[in-house]
Amino acid sequence: MTAMTDRAPHGQARPHQAWPNVAAMFFAQAQRYGRRPFLWHKADGRWHAQSWFEVAREVARLAGALKTLGVKAGDRVAIVAENRPEWLIADHAIMTIGAISVPVYTTYTTRDYLHVLDNSGAKAVIVSTARLAAKVLPAAHQAPGLKFALCIEAPKIAQRLNCDIHLWADVRDTSTATIEDARAWASAAQRRDIASLIYTSGTGGAPRGVMQHHGGLLHNCDGARAVIAEVGIGNDVFLSFLPLSHSYEHTGGQFLPIYLGAQIYYAQGLDKLARNIAEARPTVMVVVPRLFEVLRQRIVQDVARKGGLAAKLFHLALAWGARRRTNPDSLAWWQRLGDKALDLTVRRKVRRRFGGRLKAMVSGGAPLNP
Repeated sequence: MTAMTDRAPHGQARPHQAWPNVAAMFFAQAQRYGRRPFLWHKADGRWHAQSWFEVAREVARLAGALKTLGVKAGDRVAIVAENRPEWLIADHAIMTIGAISVPVYTTYTTRDYLHVLDNSGAKAVIVSTARLAAKVLPAAHQAPGLKFALCIEAPKIAQRLNCDIHLWADVRDTSTATIEDARAWASAAQRRDIASLIYTSGTGGAPRGVMQHHGGLLHNCDGARAVIAEVGIGNDVFLSFLPLSHSYEHTGGQFLPIYLGAQIYYAQGLDKLARNIAEARPTVMVVVPRLFEVLRQRIVQDVARKGGLAAKLFHLALAWGARRRTNPDSLAWWQRLGDKALDLTVRRKVRRRFGGRLKAMVSGGAPLNP
């Protein structure tokens, strides 16, 4: 990989040089893309879109509400939610007012949540579902310094809590903050300031918080863009399904799409991932090696069930395709013609399973099996 420079092609400054922080990047992109679709989620059997403008307005309202509730620059606010539009809205609302987001896994126990809330010094926690609230609120009750919980869904509270409970819709609807207000607030944080605390269990023991600075996140996006540029950038669509509480998806599945002006579809879960891929038709997916193994296994099993000529052509497409990529000259002229025919038949069917316009699958977290 070539060394990164501070200048982009044609002498233009790289974006991370122009944006002081991640929240400022978001509002700049929202102003640029306006009414274009940005976030997609599936409900009632169909996909619903929110435009850049609509999301920016939601971020501004929530940022204003958090300020009203007493959250200040430098305060920590935890997020416990599955991948969904509200996750991004909460994350950017927190950072818009200079506070620090603390993403937390939805798979944690009440004991784990208490550790993170206590260790991070969280002033508030945002939680999505009533099911998650049943684990999070008992921890919030015990966490010293935690003032309130903000619930996207109404929780079932079985005890009197030491913290206040607010509903997402209520604080959003009563907030008078505008996008202009939020843009002004977002301009304050600098690249050296902490954007988020990512908790990871590492090699064992209690989860430990890792500080992520605005500048580091922007530089990561800049480097990722340089790599993805090799397959072409423009009109991109991401499908987010890895946990946003992990730094890999937090950057690759959220900040990078914003950086690129891309759309984000939120998957409904691993059990519906194959269907969501076909529906969302992503151009870029941030994945882990295990997903490659699962998808390949399913395709190979389908081919084996068909058997006969279909299986022979599939394995021929694999063999010739590998040779074409590693050593194109090793294919005879008739094999090159046959390989083109396989591209229009066998490989087209495989591409269709991935939506038909996939350009890149970004892999991380573990070595790929060659």
